[in-house]
Amino acid sequence: MTNQAMADQMANKIGFIAALDQSGGSTPKALRLYGVTEDAYSGDEEMFAKVHEMRARIIKSPAFTGEKVIGAILFERTMDGDIDGTPTAEYLWKECGVVPFLKVDKGLAEPTDGVKMMKPMPELDSLLARAVTKGIFGTKMRSVIDAANPAGIASVVAQQFEIGRQIASHGLMPIIEPEVTITIADKAEAEEMLRDEILKNLDALPEGEKVMLKLSLPTVANIYQPLINHPAVMRVVALSGGYSRDEANAKLAQNTGMIASFSRGLSEGLSAQQSDADFDATLAKSVDSICEASKAG
Repeated sequence: MTNQAMADQMANKIGFIAALDQSGGSTPKALRLYGVTEDAYSGDEEMFAKVHEMRARIIKSPAFTGEKVIGAILFERTMDGDIDGTPTAEYLWKECGVVPFLKVDKGLAEPTDGVKMMKPMPELDSLLARAVTKGIFGTKMRSVIDAANPAGIASVVAQQFEIGRQIASHGLMPIIEPEVTITIADKAEAEEMLRDEILKNLDALPEGEKVMLKLSLPTVANIYQPLINHPAVMRVVALSGGYSRDEANAKLAQNTGMIASFSRGLSEGLSAQQSDADFDATLAKSVDSICEASKAG
């Protein structure tokens, strides 16, 4: 069974989820934005060590507590690492009061029907079993919608819910994330199709089973209200999807009941070159603004 205190926090607490889960492909970009260029490391091991330092610095910052950051999504290597000798997930919950989640997808397949499905995950069961032993509360997995294509959107949502059931069978909370690309011309139409497809799948869930949803900030405010109100949904969180933090916060504040789960929006303005005082002050300002926008909605 999942930890009841974690479940209560995720269902009810005001605040937001920090996405600290950039993986192989997006790590160099995340490091560049943080002021660590490619010539500062050689090979994957050193690159991942650098990004772990960045994440550990964020997690250890005084602003990073369960008072405003109610959850954090980790990359697999971050879960397997530690902070000051304590496994990361355990440190998050015991020292910070932040609920730990794990990103479990293995990236995106080639585009088909206007969407990118998730690649196969043959080792998912063993990863989930390991996550349970590490004290992880839930998982997240991302697919992408690039067009208002009914067949593509139905496929993405069906795959998300199918794997969601596999995750739930390990006692973990699945965060279902079918991201709608924010730059597409038919975004509003895609979001209507997505909402209806998710509703169908929620209605088909076994009695008492719950999921969380992570969705792009919608073109039409409050279009996801039926999902937020659905009894099978623990929480609906929003991804920043490439918007700047200010844009993302403004859009989030228009959506009642949605809270943030930002990645780039959270780390915007942070740099390896900052003194600890400057780093902590920048992060505190960022945490405050995202929390306010999450409250406003």
